[in-house]
Amino acid sequence: MRESDVTELSQRIIGNVERVIVGKRAVTELVLVALLCEGHVLVEDVPGVGKTTLARAIARSIGGQFRRIQFTPDLLPSDISGIVFFNQKTGDFEMRPGPVFGNILLADEINRATPRTQAALLEAMEERTVTIEGETLPLPRPFLVLATENPVELEGTFPLPEAQLDRFLLRIELGYPEPEDELMMLGRFQSSNPLAELTAVTSPEELLEASEACRAIYVDDELRQYIIDIARATRGHETVRLGVSPRGTLALFRASQALAAVRGRGYVVPDDIKLLSSAVLAHRIMLSPETRLRGRSAAQIIQSIVSEVNVPVEQV
Repeated sequence: MRESDVTELSQRIIGNVERVIVGKRAVTELVLVALLCEGHVLVEDVPGVGKTTLARAIARSIGGQFRRIQFTPDLLPSDISGIVFFNQKTGDFEMRPGPVFGNILLADEINRATPRTQAALLEAMEERTVTIEGETLPLPRPFLVLATENPVELEGTFPLPEAQLDRFLLRIELGYPEPEDELMMLGRFQSSNPLAELTAVTSPEELLEASEACRAIYVDDELRQYIIDIARATRGHETVRLGVSPRGTLALFRASQALAAVRGRGYVVPDDIKLLSSAVLAHRIMLSPETRLRGRSAAQIIQSIVSEVNVPVEQV
């Protein structure tokens, strides 16, 4: 598959999702980037802005299986991965696969589950496998975890540890729609739910081909160094206690390739890296206590660092 085919496929998916999600093209584009990179997305936003609808729309657009887990304090790891039980009718042990065996997994309010249950997702997110009763089973591809957190209600929650945050390719926010977009939404949902009428515009197999094609997107040596310079700048910055890991460097590299393909280019430009830097890197750094007391966010720090790093300039 060529990069032009990836672009055409991307526009098909985005256009289909926009039949349901109004005014969130940039967010849909980022989720598509995660799909093409076979990464995962953490969505931090208030209830009711369309997180579940977005996940369902993406799943239907790619012809994939949608699964949803409502995370609660009493959720067990086996509720995610599945169990092996004795079937009295057949007289044999059988496996009942959990909701993790799907293409799009919505982990709703993931920070409400205990750390033990949160950790059950680690193997699935990183290795694309699940171990049940000593047997390791592969997960279907593509496999995207779209986890949500409510930043308003923090009582009774368990913050995600850094090791698990680092497994997410992107952290994004949907935000409230613009007035004109909200008005359009009322018109679309007046007589029926557009999500119920949404059909697949591609297949998981075609999406995997597009994912492989993204790895061939050209990244100049100076842009590779630019990505490394940004990551290294976080490790020695005065406001940062713990900087971006090498996994974060690779994530920014892969995401920039996918974004270039989505936007119809066979090569990465500095603006791709700048646009993705906050979404890819902000959740991978730990700020110093003094910085948090001053009210500065990780996204603001990343933007400040990116602005300080020299941008490669094409030699004429």
